[in-house]
Amino acid sequence: MNKNSSNTMALTPNTSNKRETVCIFGTGDFGRALGHKLIQSGYPVVFGSRSTQVSSLIPKDAEVLSHAEAAQKAAIIIMAIQRQHYNFLTPLAEILRGKILVDISNNLKINQYPESNAEYLAQLVPGAKVVKAFNTVSAWALQSGTLDASRQVFVCGDNMEAKQMVMDIVRALGLTPLDQGTLLAAQEIENYPLQLFPMWKFPILLSFGLIVFFFFYCLIRDVIYPYVYQNTDFSFFIAISIPNRICPILALILLALVYLPGVLAAIMQLYRGTKYHRFPDWLDKWMLCRKQLGLVALAFASLHVLYTLVIPIRSFVRWRISSQIVSQALNNKTEPLNNTNAWLSDSYLALGILGFFLFVLLGITSLPSVSNNVNWREFRFVQSKLGYLTLILCTAHTLVYGGNRFLSPSSYRWYLPNAYMLSLIVPCIVLVVKFVLIFPCLDKPLTRIRQGWERNPQYSE
Repeated sequence: MNKNSSNTMALTPNTSNKRETVCIFGTGDFGRALGHKLIQSGYPVVFGSRSTQVSSLIPKDAEVLSHAEAAQKAAIIIMAIQRQHYNFLTPLAEILRGKILVDISNNLKINQYPESNAEYLAQLVPGAKVVKAFNTVSAWALQSGTLDASRQVFVCGDNMEAKQMVMDIVRALGLTPLDQGTLLAAQEIENYPLQLFPMWKFPILLSFGLIVFFFFYCLIRDVIYPYVYQNTDFSFFIAISIPNRICPILALILLALVYLPGVLAAIMQLYRGTKYHRFPDWLDKWMLCRKQLGLVALAFASLHVLYTLVIPIRSFVRWRISSQIVSQALNNKTEPLNNTNAWLSDSYLALGILGFFLFVLLGITSLPSVSNNVNWREFRFVQSKLGYLTLILCTAHTLVYGGNRFLSPSSYRWYLPNAYMLSLIVPCIVLVVKFVLIFPCLDKPLTRIRQGWERNPQYSE
């Protein structure tokens, strides 16, 4: 097989009519699915098994031989068995010398063993060339066409030629190989499938904490306070009113938290006078999960829209409107239209609609299928320029909603302001600091720093 560069191989199909035989140790679900996919891609496949009896589940074009016989027929052997069954390889050490062993195993928990399964395999069969691959792809993904993120296959190994041959097979199957370096990366690759939404942990925990805080905050203001002082039962607010206050608050705060780490990073770079200095770990992790923060914020904004749409059909709202109509009829007096309130109401709604539209646009462009079709400048324009515009519109939406109630003493209950006032703290801080940073006296040195200029070389690492 021709050994071209990885970039060339990704763009140019393999024109060779004859492919090398691939051996698969193990006839389980993954072994059979991978064997079927290899045969479809033109590879001769031989299975190595304890039982050489042909099963109807085995692909019909594949041979089934003993482990020793199958290993002699192929230079590449895929280990579709679990680590605890590797001991049978010891008697085959001489046959496996110089062959490529592809370890595809996973464990039941993170860091289950001191060393990775691939490293253990390399110790068990020291004469073989061990490569870690295929552990992030499931049998179901191979059978169903390997769509979306399941196309990615992490590959690592100490022998460059062996790793390249495995990556050629990965490409031939229609998958995307990602070279992760030497076999030292195997433990991280094996832990990857066991992680449950690693980048979502912080956004979800933060959202849960904010939900709990604002729920009890609104419960005290809107349910407990009227019951104590007015003997009025507004407990039904828990179903619609309170969630419809919490959702936009969380959406606005989380959206601001998407852009806050970028502002903090800019301040640090200006202070240090260089970009060649690591940010604190907490800031690095925060910046890495900005996409997830934004998507969670979009989810809360969408819930706010749905809750708002049901307001006209609520029993409490219909009762309040009918009471106002009856009151005006009994008093034979019609309230005149207040143009100021009409302007505030329409402006508040218009800002909310525009802000939500741009919010959805940000969410769409963060999808891999969309972001892969735009260049870096276009992606940066949408996520940065339009992102800040979205934050401005959503903040203005909240400010207009408050209107002249911000300074009204009657809006405070037990000295507690309306919850939406608290939601404006982080967005306003972000927008004010960002506005200051675009002044030429700060923007020009920051741009030069990000282009590699250093004011304080002593900070470099």
